[in-house]
Amino acid sequence: MPTSRPVQERTFQTHDGVSLFYRHWPAVGGRRRGAVVLFHRGHEHSGRMAHLADELDLPDFDFFAWDARGHGRSPGERGYSPSFGTSVRDVQTFIDHITASHGIPQEEMAVLAQSVGAVLVSTWAHDYAPRVRCLVLASPAFKVKLYVPFARPGLRLMQALRGKFFVNSYVKSRFLTHDPERQASYDADPLITRPIAVNILLALYEAAERVVADAQAITIPTLLLISGADWVVHHGPQHAFFERLGADIKEKQVLPGFYHDTFGEKDRHLATAPARDFILRRFAEPWSRPDLRQAHRHGPTHDEAEALARPLPLLSPRGLYWALVRFNMKLGGLLSDGVRLGHLTGFDSGSTLDYVYRNTPAGLGSLGRLIDRNYLDAIGWRGIRQRKIHLEELLRRAMDTLWDADRPVRVMDIAAGHGRYVLEALDNYPRRPDSILLRDYSDINVRDGGALIRQKGLEAFARFEKGDAFDRQSLAAVSPRPTIGIVSGLYELFPDNDAVARSLAGLADAVEPGGYLLYTGQPWHPQLELIARALTSHRDGQSWVMRRRTQAEMDQLVAEAGFEKLEERIDEWGIFTVSLARRRSDS
Repeated sequence: MPTSRPVQERTFQTHDGVSLFYRHWPAVGGRRRGAVVLFHRGHEHSGRMAHLADELDLPDFDFFAWDARGHGRSPGERGYSPSFGTSVRDVQTFIDHITASHGIPQEEMAVLAQSVGAVLVSTWAHDYAPRVRCLVLASPAFKVKLYVPFARPGLRLMQALRGKFFVNSYVKSRFLTHDPERQASYDADPLITRPIAVNILLALYEAAERVVADAQAITIPTLLLISGADWVVHHGPQHAFFERLGADIKEKQVLPGFYHDTFGEKDRHLATAPARDFILRRFAEPWSRPDLRQAHRHGPTHDEAEALARPLPLLSPRGLYWALVRFNMKLGGLLSDGVRLGHLTGFDSGSTLDYVYRNTPAGLGSLGRLIDRNYLDAIGWRGIRQRKIHLEELLRRAMDTLWDADRPVRVMDIAAGHGRYVLEALDNYPRRPDSILLRDYSDINVRDGGALIRQKGLEAFARFEKGDAFDRQSLAAVSPRPTIGIVSGLYELFPDNDAVARSLAGLADAVEPGGYLLYTGQPWHPQLELIARALTSHRDGQSWVMRRRTQAEMDQLVAEAGFEKLEERIDEWGIFTVSLARRRSDS
Protein backbone atom coordinates (compact mmCIF):
# COMPACT_ATOMS: atom_id res chain seq x y z
CA MET A 1 0.00 0.00 0.00
CA PRO A 2 1.68 3.24 -1.11
CA THR A 3 2.17 6.24 1.14
CA SER A 4 1.79 9.91 0.28
CA ARG A 5 5.14 10.67 1.88
CA PRO A 6 8.25 10.73 -0.29
CA VAL A 7 10.44 7.72 0.46
CA GLN A 8 14.19 7.29 0.29
CA GLU A 9 15.69 3.85 -0.30
CA ARG A 10 18.99 3.19 1.44
CA THR A 11 21.22 0.47 2.86
CA PHE A 12 23.30 0.05 5.99
CA GLN A 13 26.20 -2.27 6.79
CA THR A 14 25.88 -5.01 9.38
CA HIS A 15 28.74 -6.09 11.63
CA ASP A 16 29.55 -8.93 9.22
CA GLY A 17 29.54 -6.75 6.11
CA VAL A 18 26.02 -7.43 4.75
CA SER A 19 24.20 -4.45 3.20
CA LEU A 20 20.60 -4.49 4.44
CA PHE A 21 17.92 -2.50 2.65
CA TYR A 22 15.70 0.04 4.41
CA ARG A 23 13.17 2.73 3.60
CA HIS A 24 13.18 6.22 5.11
CA TRP A 25 10.23 8.59 5.10
CA PRO A 26 11.40 12.02 6.34
CA ALA A 27 9.13 14.12 8.53
CA VAL A 28 6.76 16.38 6.61
CA GLY A 29 5.36 18.51 9.44
CA GLY A 30 8.11 21.06 10.00
CA ARG A 31 10.59 20.54 12.84
CA ARG A 32 11.31 16.87 13.41
CA ARG A 33 10.27 15.68 16.87
CA GLY A 34 11.66 12.18 16.61
CA ALA A 35 11.51 8.95 14.65
CA VAL A 36 9.42 5.79 14.48
CA VAL A 37 11.38 2.67 13.55
CA LEU A 38 9.31 -0.19 12.10
CA PHE A 39 10.11 -3.92 12.19
CA HIS A 40 8.04 -6.21 9.99
CA ARG A 41 6.57 -9.68 10.55
CA GLY A 42 8.33 -12.86 9.58
CA HIS A 43 8.12 -13.63 5.84
CA GLU A 44 7.42 -9.96 5.00
CA HIS A 45 9.41 -6.77 4.33
CA SER A 46 9.39 -3.01 4.88
CA GLY A 47 6.99 -2.33 2.02
CA ARG A 48 4.27 -4.16 3.95
CA MET A 49 4.51 -1.50 6.70
CA ALA A 50 4.79 1.53 4.42
CA HIS A 51 1.14 2.47 4.97
CA LEU A 52 1.90 3.23 8.62
CA ALA A 53 3.94 6.29 7.64
CA ASP A 54 0.56 7.86 6.74
CA GLU A 55 -1.89 5.98 8.93
CA LEU A 56 -0.14 6.68 12.22
CA ASP A 57 -0.60 10.39 11.42
CA LEU A 58 2.70 11.56 12.93
CA PRO A 59 3.87 14.20 10.41
CA ASP A 60 6.60 15.51 12.73
CA PHE A 61 8.32 12.12 12.87
CA ASP A 62 10.69 10.42 10.48
CA PHE A 63 9.82 6.80 9.71
CA PHE A 64 12.33 4.01 9.08
CA ALA A 65 11.65 0.39 8.12
CA TRP A 66 14.17 -2.33 7.24
CA ASP A 67 14.11 -5.53 5.27
CA ALA A 68 15.60 -8.09 7.65
CA ARG A 69 18.40 -10.21 6.22
CA GLY A 70 16.97 -12.89 3.94
CA HIS A 71 13.78 -10.86 3.46
CA GLY A 72 12.45 -8.41 0.88
CA ARG A 73 15.22 -6.56 -0.92
CA SER A 74 17.94 -7.46 1.56
CA PRO A 75 20.45 -10.13 0.49
CA GLY A 76 20.84 -13.66 1.79
CA GLU A 77 19.02 -16.96 1.49
CA ARG A 78 15.29 -16.37 1.84
CA GLY A 79 14.14 -16.79 5.42
CA TYR A 80 17.65 -17.44 6.72
CA SER A 81 20.00 -15.75 9.19
CA PRO A 82 23.19 -17.25 10.63
CA SER A 83 21.52 -17.08 14.05
CA PHE A 84 18.76 -15.35 15.94
CA GLY A 85 21.44 -13.46 17.88
CA THR A 86 22.84 -12.17 14.59
CA SER A 87 19.44 -10.74 13.69
CA VAL A 88 19.09 -9.15 17.15
CA ARG A 89 22.49 -7.54 16.69
CA ASP A 90 21.28 -6.29 13.29
CA VAL A 91 18.56 -4.39 15.17
CA GLN A 92 21.21 -2.64 17.27
CA THR A 93 23.30 -1.89 14.19
CA PHE A 94 20.27 -0.41 12.40
CA ILE A 95 19.50 1.83 15.39
CA ASP A 96 23.15 2.91 15.55
CA HIS A 97 23.08 3.66 11.82
CA ILE A 98 20.01 5.87 12.19
CA THR A 99 21.76 7.82 14.94
CA ALA A 100 25.02 8.18 13.01
CA SER A 101 23.58 8.86 9.55
CA HIS A 102 20.39 10.75 10.36
CA GLY A 103 21.31 12.49 13.60
CA ILE A 104 18.52 10.99 15.71
CA PRO A 105 19.54 9.84 19.20
CA GLN A 106 17.95 6.74 20.70
CA GLU A 107 16.05 8.85 23.21
CA GLU A 108 14.09 10.36 20.29
CA MET A 109 13.07 7.01 18.76
CA ALA A 110 9.88 5.00 19.15
CA VAL A 111 10.11 1.38 18.00
CA LEU A 112 7.07 -0.39 16.55
CA ALA A 113 7.27 -4.09 15.71
CA GLN A 114 4.97 -6.96 14.72
CA SER A 115 5.09 -10.73 15.27
CA VAL A 116 8.62 -12.11 14.75
CA GLY A 117 9.84 -8.52 14.52
CA ALA A 118 8.35 -7.93 17.98
CA VAL A 119 10.28 -10.91 19.39
CA LEU A 120 13.49 -9.55 17.85
CA VAL A 121 12.83 -6.16 19.38
CA SER A 122 11.86 -7.62 22.78
CA THR A 123 15.08 -9.66 22.86
CA TRP A 124 17.07 -6.59 21.86
CA ALA A 125 15.37 -4.54 24.59
CA HIS A 126 16.21 -7.24 27.15
CA ASP A 127 19.82 -7.84 26.09
CA TYR A 128 21.00 -4.38 25.01
CA ALA A 129 18.91 -2.10 27.29
CA PRO A 130 18.56 0.59 24.59
CA ARG A 131 17.57 4.13 25.52
CA VAL A 132 14.69 4.42 23.04
CA ARG A 133 11.63 6.41 24.10
CA CYS A 134 9.09 3.59 23.89
CA LEU A 135 8.07 0.27 22.32
CA VAL A 136 4.85 -0.67 20.53
CA LEU A 137 4.63 -4.46 20.16
CA ALA A 138 1.87 -6.02 18.08
CA SER A 139 1.06 -9.74 18.39
CA PRO A 140 4.59 -10.80 19.31
CA ALA A 141 5.28 -14.37 18.16
CA PHE A 142 6.42 -15.61 21.56
CA LYS A 143 4.83 -18.99 20.82
CA VAL A 144 3.87 -19.91 17.27
CA LYS A 145 0.97 -22.33 16.77
CA LEU A 146 2.63 -25.21 14.94
CA TYR A 147 -0.50 -27.46 15.13
CA VAL A 148 1.60 -30.63 14.55
CA PRO A 149 2.18 -32.68 17.74
CA PHE A 150 5.83 -32.82 18.89
CA ALA A 151 6.79 -30.41 16.08
CA ARG A 152 9.65 -28.76 17.98
CA PRO A 153 11.43 -31.98 19.06
CA GLY A 154 10.96 -33.33 15.54
CA LEU A 155 12.42 -30.22 13.94
CA ARG A 156 15.34 -30.29 16.37
CA LEU A 157 16.07 -33.92 15.50
CA MET A 158 15.83 -33.22 11.77
CA GLN A 159 18.17 -30.26 12.12
CA ALA A 160 20.70 -32.45 13.92
CA LEU A 161 20.49 -35.00 11.10
CA ARG A 162 20.18 -32.71 8.08
CA GLY A 163 21.88 -29.47 9.14
CA LYS A 164 20.46 -26.34 7.56
CA PHE A 165 17.00 -26.79 6.10
CA PHE A 166 13.78 -24.82 5.70
CA VAL A 167 10.05 -25.18 6.30
CA ASN A 168 7.34 -23.22 4.53
CA SER A 169 4.77 -21.12 6.29
CA TYR A 170 1.36 -22.77 6.46
CA VAL A 171 -0.41 -19.44 6.99
CA LYS A 172 -2.76 -18.26 4.25
CA SER A 173 -3.50 -14.59 3.76
CA ARG A 174 -7.13 -15.06 4.79
CA PHE A 175 -5.93 -16.09 8.26
CA LEU A 176 -3.79 -12.97 8.61
CA THR A 177 -6.35 -10.24 7.97
CA HIS A 178 -10.00 -9.61 7.13
CA ASP A 179 -8.98 -6.89 4.66
CA PRO A 180 -9.51 -8.23 1.08
CA GLU A 181 -7.08 -5.70 -0.40
CA ARG A 182 -4.42 -6.68 2.12
CA GLN A 183 -5.02 -10.38 1.40
CA ALA A 184 -4.66 -9.82 -2.35
CA SER A 185 -1.46 -7.80 -1.99
CA TYR A 186 0.02 -10.52 0.22
CA ASP A 187 -0.78 -13.26 -2.30
CA ALA A 188 0.62 -11.23 -5.23
CA ASP A 189 3.73 -9.84 -3.52
CA PRO A 190 6.87 -11.41 -5.10
CA LEU A 191 8.97 -10.32 -2.10
CA ILE A 192 7.01 -12.37 0.44
CA THR A 193 9.35 -15.00 1.86
CA ARG A 194 7.41 -18.22 2.50
CA PRO A 195 10.25 -20.41 3.87
CA ILE A 196 11.93 -19.95 7.22
CA ALA A 197 15.16 -21.62 8.25
CA VAL A 198 14.64 -24.15 11.03
CA ASN A 199 17.59 -22.82 13.03
CA ILE A 200 15.79 -19.47 13.24
CA LEU A 201 12.41 -21.00 14.05
CA LEU A 202 13.84 -23.03 16.93
CA ALA A 203 15.94 -20.12 18.19
CA LEU A 204 12.86 -17.90 18.03
CA TYR A 205 11.14 -20.19 20.54
CA GLU A 206 14.19 -20.26 22.82
CA ALA A 207 14.70 -16.50 22.81
CA ALA A 208 10.99 -15.90 23.35
CA GLU A 209 10.86 -18.23 26.35
CA ARG A 210 13.86 -16.47 27.90
CA VAL A 211 12.48 -12.99 27.32
CA VAL A 212 8.97 -13.81 28.54
CA ALA A 213 10.38 -15.43 31.69
CA ASP A 214 12.66 -12.46 32.38
CA ALA A 215 10.54 -9.58 31.05
CA GLN A 216 11.17 -7.70 34.31
CA ALA A 217 14.53 -6.73 32.80
CA ILE A 218 12.77 -4.60 30.16
CA THR A 219 12.12 -1.13 31.60
CA ILE A 220 11.22 0.71 28.38
CA PRO A 221 7.66 2.14 28.30
CA THR A 222 5.70 -0.43 26.30
CA LEU A 223 2.33 -0.72 24.58
CA LEU A 224 1.30 -4.31 23.85
CA LEU A 225 -1.41 -4.92 21.24
CA ILE A 226 -2.88 -8.43 21.19
CA SER A 227 -4.94 -9.68 18.27
CA GLY A 228 -7.98 -11.35 19.81
CA ALA A 229 -8.60 -13.98 17.08
CA ASP A 230 -4.99 -14.79 16.21
CA TRP A 231 -4.57 -18.05 14.23
CA VAL A 232 -0.78 -17.83 14.21
CA VAL A 233 0.47 -17.28 17.77
CA HIS A 234 -0.71 -18.14 21.28
CA HIS A 235 -2.06 -15.42 23.57
CA GLY A 236 -0.81 -16.82 26.89
CA PRO A 237 2.86 -15.84 26.60
CA GLN A 238 1.88 -12.33 25.51
CA HIS A 239 -0.16 -11.80 28.68
CA ALA A 240 2.64 -13.32 30.82
CA PHE A 241 5.17 -11.03 29.17
CA PHE A 242 3.04 -7.99 29.97
CA GLU A 243 2.51 -8.98 33.61
CA ARG A 244 6.26 -9.42 34.13
CA LEU A 245 7.39 -6.30 32.28
CA GLY A 246 9.66 -4.13 34.42
CA ALA A 247 8.53 -0.84 32.87
CA ASP A 248 6.82 1.73 35.09
CA ILE A 249 4.68 2.66 32.08
CA LYS A 250 3.03 -0.27 30.31
CA GLU A 251 -0.31 -0.59 28.58
CA LYS A 252 -2.11 -3.53 26.97
CA GLN A 253 -5.02 -3.69 24.58
CA VAL A 254 -6.73 -6.81 23.28
CA LEU A 255 -8.33 -6.20 19.87
CA PRO A 256 -11.39 -8.49 19.57
CA GLY A 257 -11.73 -10.30 16.26
CA PHE A 258 -8.32 -9.21 14.96
CA TYR A 259 -6.22 -11.72 13.06
CA HIS A 260 -2.43 -11.85 13.30
CA ASP A 261 -1.57 -8.95 10.98
CA THR A 262 -2.53 -6.41 13.62
CA PHE A 263 -1.53 -3.28 11.69
CA GLY A 264 -2.86 -4.74 8.44
CA GLU A 265 -6.34 -5.62 9.67
CA LYS A 266 -9.52 -4.27 8.09
CA ASP A 267 -10.27 -2.08 11.11
CA ARG A 268 -6.64 -1.30 11.85
CA HIS A 269 -7.50 2.21 13.00
CA LEU A 270 -8.33 0.43 16.27
CA ALA A 271 -4.62 -0.46 16.48
CA THR A 272 -3.04 2.66 14.95
CA ALA A 273 -5.02 5.08 17.14
CA PRO A 274 -3.73 3.72 20.50
CA ALA A 275 -0.23 3.36 19.03
CA ARG A 276 -0.25 7.00 17.91
CA ASP A 277 -1.63 8.16 21.25
CA PHE A 278 0.95 6.16 23.21
CA ILE A 279 3.87 7.51 21.17
CA LEU A 280 2.67 11.13 21.47
CA ARG A 281 2.21 10.80 25.24
CA ARG A 282 5.70 9.39 25.64
CA PHE A 283 7.21 12.25 23.61
CA ALA A 284 5.21 14.80 25.62
CA GLU A 285 7.15 13.74 28.73
CA PRO A 286 10.89 13.76 29.47
CA TRP A 287 12.77 10.54 28.76
CA SER A 288 12.91 8.42 31.90
CA ARG A 289 13.61 4.94 33.25
CA PRO A 290 13.10 3.28 36.64
CA ASP A 291 16.07 3.76 38.96
CA LEU A 292 17.67 0.31 39.32
CA ARG A 293 20.67 1.23 41.46
CA GLN A 294 18.98 -0.22 44.57
CA ALA A 295 18.07 -3.51 42.88
CA HIS A 296 20.40 -5.33 45.28
CA ARG A 297 18.04 -4.41 48.14
CA HIS A 298 14.67 -5.16 46.56
CA GLY A 299 13.21 -6.42 43.32
CA PRO A 300 13.14 -9.59 41.20
CA THR A 301 16.87 -10.33 41.04
CA HIS A 302 17.24 -9.70 44.79
CA ASP A 303 14.39 -12.10 45.54
CA GLU A 304 15.80 -14.67 43.12
CA ALA A 305 19.23 -14.60 44.79
CA GLU A 306 17.69 -14.79 48.27
CA ALA A 307 15.74 -17.89 47.25
CA LEU A 308 18.85 -19.54 45.82
CA ALA A 309 20.81 -18.81 49.01
CA ARG A 310 18.15 -20.43 51.18
CA PRO A 311 19.12 -24.04 52.11
CA LEU A 312 16.74 -26.78 51.01
CA PRO A 313 15.38 -29.34 53.49
CA LEU A 314 17.73 -32.27 53.06
CA LEU A 315 14.96 -34.88 52.88
CA SER A 316 12.80 -32.94 50.44
CA PRO A 317 12.73 -34.11 46.79
CA ARG A 318 14.73 -31.07 45.66
CA GLY A 319 17.10 -31.33 48.59
CA LEU A 320 17.82 -34.98 47.73
CA TYR A 321 18.21 -34.16 44.05
CA TRP A 322 20.81 -31.46 44.63
CA ALA A 323 22.64 -33.58 47.21
CA LEU A 324 22.97 -36.23 44.49
CA VAL A 325 24.26 -33.62 42.02
CA ARG A 326 26.89 -32.48 44.56
CA PHE A 327 27.92 -36.09 45.14
CA ASN A 328 28.32 -36.64 41.41
CA MET A 329 30.42 -33.47 41.19
CA LYS A 330 32.70 -34.85 43.88
CA LEU A 331 33.05 -38.11 41.95
CA GLY A 332 33.74 -36.13 38.77
CA GLY A 333 36.51 -34.27 40.58
CA LEU A 334 38.34 -37.57 41.12
CA LEU A 335 38.70 -37.96 37.34
CA SER A 336 38.35 -34.52 35.73
CA ASP A 337 41.14 -31.93 36.15
CA GLY A 338 38.72 -29.04 35.60
CA VAL A 339 36.20 -30.20 38.20
CA ARG A 340 39.04 -30.94 40.66
CA LEU A 341 40.44 -27.43 40.14
CA GLY A 342 37.01 -25.95 40.78
CA HIS A 343 36.75 -27.77 44.08
CA LEU A 344 40.27 -26.67 45.08
CA THR A 345 40.18 -22.99 44.09
CA GLY A 346 36.50 -22.22 43.58
CA PHE A 347 34.50 -22.52 40.39
CA ASP A 348 34.54 -18.71 40.12
CA SER A 349 38.29 -18.36 40.70
CA GLY A 350 40.83 -16.91 38.29
CA SER A 351 42.47 -20.31 38.07
CA THR A 352 39.22 -21.96 36.96
CA LEU A 353 38.58 -19.16 34.50
CA ASP A 354 42.02 -19.57 32.96
CA TYR A 355 41.43 -23.32 32.67
CA VAL A 356 38.12 -22.69 30.90
CA TYR A 357 39.81 -20.25 28.52
CA ARG A 358 42.46 -22.82 27.58
CA ASN A 359 39.64 -25.29 26.80
CA THR A 360 41.86 -28.39 26.74
CA PRO A 361 40.25 -31.38 28.47
CA ALA A 362 42.47 -33.23 30.93
CA GLY A 363 41.90 -35.92 33.50
CA LEU A 364 42.54 -39.47 34.59
CA GLY A 365 42.44 -41.61 31.47
CA SER A 366 39.99 -41.36 28.60
CA LEU A 367 36.98 -41.34 30.97
CA GLY A 368 38.44 -38.40 32.91
CA ARG A 369 39.04 -36.47 29.69
CA LEU A 370 35.50 -37.26 28.52
CA ILE A 371 34.05 -35.94 31.78
CA ASP A 372 36.28 -32.88 31.52
CA ARG A 373 35.17 -32.27 27.93
CA ASN A 374 31.54 -32.40 29.04
CA TYR A 375 32.36 -30.01 31.90
CA LEU A 376 34.12 -27.53 29.60
CA ASP A 377 31.21 -27.66 27.15
CA ALA A 378 28.68 -26.49 29.74
CA ILE A 379 26.72 -23.55 28.36
CA GLY A 380 28.09 -21.18 30.98
CA TRP A 381 31.70 -21.97 30.09
CA ARG A 382 30.94 -21.66 26.38
CA GLY A 383 29.52 -18.23 27.14
CA ILE A 384 32.66 -17.34 29.12
CA ARG A 385 34.86 -18.20 26.13
CA GLN A 386 32.67 -16.09 23.85
CA ARG A 387 32.94 -13.27 26.38
CA LYS A 388 36.73 -13.49 26.05
CA ILE A 389 36.43 -13.11 22.26
CA HIS A 390 34.20 -10.08 22.68
CA LEU A 391 36.56 -8.55 25.26
CA GLU A 392 39.50 -8.93 22.95
CA GLU A 393 37.55 -7.43 20.03
CA LEU A 394 36.44 -4.34 21.94
CA LEU A 395 39.85 -3.91 23.58
CA ARG A 396 41.47 -3.78 20.15
CA ARG A 397 38.78 -1.34 18.99
CA ALA A 398 39.49 0.97 21.94
CA MET A 399 43.25 0.79 21.35
CA ASP A 400 42.85 1.57 17.64
CA THR A 401 40.61 4.54 18.41
CA LEU A 402 43.19 5.98 20.81
CA TRP A 403 46.01 5.46 18.33
CA ASP A 404 43.98 7.11 15.58
CA ALA A 405 43.61 10.12 17.87
CA ASP A 406 47.37 10.08 18.56
CA ARG A 407 46.80 9.32 22.23
CA PRO A 408 48.79 6.91 24.42
CA VAL A 409 47.38 3.45 25.10
CA ARG A 410 47.72 2.55 28.76
CA VAL A 411 45.62 -0.45 29.85
CA MET A 412 44.61 -1.32 33.40
CA ASP A 413 42.58 -4.40 34.38
CA ILE A 414 41.46 -4.15 38.00
CA ALA A 415 40.61 -7.86 38.54
CA ALA A 416 42.51 -9.66 35.82
CA GLY A 417 42.55 -13.24 37.06
CA HIS A 418 45.55 -14.56 35.12
CA GLY A 419 45.15 -11.75 32.57
CA ARG A 420 44.92 -14.14 29.63
CA TYR A 421 42.22 -12.25 27.70
CA VAL A 422 44.20 -8.99 27.87
CA LEU A 423 47.51 -10.54 26.90
CA GLU A 424 46.10 -12.75 24.15
CA ALA A 425 44.36 -9.72 22.62
CA LEU A 426 47.89 -8.69 21.62
CA ASP A 427 48.76 -11.98 19.93
CA ASN A 428 49.60 -11.30 16.27
CA TYR A 429 48.54 -7.67 16.75
CA PRO A 430 50.77 -5.20 14.91
CA ARG A 431 51.08 -2.60 17.69
CA ARG A 432 51.85 -2.73 21.38
CA PRO A 433 50.31 -0.50 24.06
CA ASP A 434 52.47 1.90 26.04
CA SER A 435 51.75 -0.02 29.23
CA ILE A 436 49.60 -2.79 30.70
CA LEU A 437 48.88 -2.95 34.41
CA LEU A 438 47.13 -6.11 35.60
CA ARG A 439 45.82 -6.18 39.16
CA ASP A 440 44.15 -8.85 41.26
CA TYR A 441 43.48 -9.49 44.94
CA SER A 442 44.56 -13.15 44.79
CA ASP A 443 48.22 -14.00 45.38
CA ILE A 444 47.77 -17.06 43.13
CA ASN A 445 46.52 -14.91 40.27
CA VAL A 446 49.33 -12.39 40.74
CA ARG A 447 51.87 -15.21 40.64
CA ASP A 448 50.40 -17.05 37.65
CA GLY A 449 49.56 -13.85 35.77
CA GLY A 450 53.12 -12.64 36.17
CA ALA A 451 54.34 -15.96 34.83
CA LEU A 452 52.08 -15.59 31.79
CA ILE A 453 53.55 -12.14 31.11
CA ARG A 454 57.05 -13.61 31.18
CA GLN A 455 55.99 -16.60 29.06
CA LYS A 456 54.73 -14.23 26.37
CA GLY A 457 57.80 -11.99 26.62
CA LEU A 458 55.84 -8.86 27.47
CA GLU A 459 57.79 -7.70 30.52
CA ALA A 460 58.93 -4.53 28.74
CA PHE A 461 55.51 -2.91 29.07
CA ALA A 462 53.30 -5.25 31.16
CA ARG A 463 53.33 -5.88 34.89
CA PHE A 464 51.14 -7.60 37.47
CA GLU A 465 50.52 -6.30 40.99
CA LYS A 466 48.25 -7.10 43.91
CA GLY A 467 45.34 -4.70 44.31
CA ASP A 468 41.81 -4.42 45.65
CA ALA A 469 39.31 -3.70 42.87
CA PHE A 470 36.86 -2.19 45.39
CA ASP A 471 39.35 0.26 46.94
CA ARG A 472 38.56 3.60 45.31
CA GLN A 473 41.63 5.37 46.64
CA SER A 474 43.96 2.61 45.46
CA LEU A 475 42.50 2.72 41.95
CA ALA A 476 42.59 6.50 41.79
CA ALA A 477 46.26 6.55 42.78
CA VAL A 478 47.45 4.47 39.81
CA SER A 479 50.14 6.25 37.82
CA PRO A 480 50.39 6.91 34.94
CA ARG A 481 46.65 7.24 34.47
CA PRO A 482 45.23 4.53 32.21
CA THR A 483 43.41 5.40 29.01
CA ILE A 484 41.61 2.04 29.01
CA GLY A 485 40.16 0.48 32.15
CA ILE A 486 38.85 -3.09 32.23
CA VAL A 487 36.63 -4.85 34.73
CA SER A 488 35.62 -8.32 33.58
CA GLY A 489 33.77 -11.06 35.41
CA LEU A 490 34.10 -9.31 38.77
CA TYR A 491 30.90 -7.48 39.53
CA GLU A 492 28.86 -10.56 38.58
CA LEU A 493 30.29 -12.25 41.70
CA PHE A 494 29.22 -9.52 44.13
CA PRO A 495 25.54 -8.66 44.70
CA ASP A 496 26.07 -5.31 46.42
CA ASN A 497 25.68 -2.29 44.13
CA ASP A 498 27.30 0.00 46.71
CA ALA A 499 30.57 -1.90 46.32
CA VAL A 500 30.26 -1.87 42.53
CA ALA A 501 29.57 1.88 42.54
CA ARG A 502 32.65 2.43 44.72
CA SER A 503 34.80 0.42 42.31
CA LEU A 504 33.43 2.22 39.26
CA ALA A 505 34.07 5.58 40.94
CA GLY A 506 37.69 4.50 41.41
CA LEU A 507 37.90 3.60 37.74
CA ALA A 508 36.44 6.98 36.81
CA ASP A 509 39.06 8.66 39.00
CA ALA A 510 41.79 6.67 37.31
CA VAL A 511 40.83 6.69 33.61
CA GLU A 512 41.67 9.86 31.69
CA PRO A 513 38.73 11.89 30.33
CA GLY A 514 38.02 10.61 26.84
CA GLY A 515 39.49 7.24 27.77
CA TYR A 516 37.56 3.98 27.70
CA LEU A 517 36.04 1.42 30.03
CA LEU A 518 35.39 -2.22 29.15
CA TYR A 519 32.88 -3.84 31.49
CA THR A 520 31.01 -7.12 31.53
CA GLY A 521 27.56 -8.13 32.70
CA GLN A 522 25.46 -11.21 33.24
CA PRO A 523 21.81 -10.31 32.69
CA TRP A 524 20.67 -13.92 32.50
CA HIS A 525 21.92 -17.46 33.09
CA PRO A 526 20.11 -20.77 32.47
CA GLN A 527 21.98 -22.63 35.23
CA LEU A 528 21.71 -20.33 38.24
CA GLU A 529 20.29 -23.01 40.50
CA LEU A 530 22.90 -25.58 39.47
CA ILE A 531 25.63 -23.05 40.25
CA ALA A 532 24.11 -22.12 43.62
CA ARG A 533 23.30 -25.66 44.76
CA ALA A 534 26.28 -27.60 43.45
CA LEU A 535 29.29 -25.30 42.91
CA THR A 536 31.48 -23.51 45.43
CA SER A 537 33.02 -20.05 45.36
CA HIS A 538 36.64 -19.02 45.88
CA ARG A 539 35.42 -17.11 48.96
CA ASP A 540 36.03 -19.72 51.69
CA GLY A 541 34.29 -22.49 49.80
CA GLN A 542 30.83 -20.97 50.20
CA SER A 543 28.01 -21.75 47.80
CA TRP A 544 28.36 -19.75 44.61
CA VAL A 545 25.13 -17.75 44.66
CA MET A 546 24.93 -15.07 41.98
CA ARG A 547 22.55 -12.13 41.85
CA ARG A 548 21.97 -11.28 38.21
CA ARG A 549 22.17 -7.65 37.13
CA THR A 550 20.00 -6.70 34.23
CA GLN A 551 21.83 -4.82 31.51
CA ALA A 552 19.79 -1.71 32.30
CA GLU A 553 20.94 -1.89 35.95
CA MET A 554 24.59 -2.36 35.00
CA ASP A 555 24.48 0.49 32.50
CA GLN A 556 22.95 2.83 35.09
CA LEU A 557 25.80 2.14 37.52
CA VAL A 558 28.36 2.80 34.79
CA ALA A 559 26.61 6.03 33.73
CA GLU A 560 26.47 7.22 37.34
CA ALA A 561 30.25 6.87 37.55
CA GLY A 562 30.74 9.19 34.56
CA PHE A 563 30.94 6.87 31.55
CA GLU A 564 28.88 6.92 28.34
CA LYS A 565 28.09 3.53 26.84
CA LEU A 566 29.06 3.19 23.18
CA GLU A 567 28.81 -0.47 22.15
CA GLU A 568 27.82 -3.88 23.43
CA ARG A 569 28.35 -7.52 22.54
CA ILE A 570 26.41 -10.53 23.83
CA ASP A 571 26.68 -14.26 23.19
CA GLU A 572 24.04 -16.28 21.33
CA TRP A 573 22.53 -17.56 24.57
CA GLY A 574 22.02 -14.11 26.10
CA ILE A 575 24.23 -14.83 29.12
CA PHE A 576 27.29 -12.58 29.09
CA THR A 577 27.63 -9.03 27.81
CA VAL A 578 30.72 -6.97 27.10
CA SER A 579 30.28 -3.21 26.77
CA LEU A 580 32.55 -0.35 25.76
CA ALA A 581 32.04 3.07 27.37
CA ARG A 582 33.86 6.38 27.16
CA ARG A 583 34.88 8.50 30.16
CA ARG A 584 32.97 11.77 29.94
CA SER A 585 35.06 14.91 30.20
CA ASP A 586 32.38 16.69 32.25
CA SER A 587 32.41 14.19 35.12
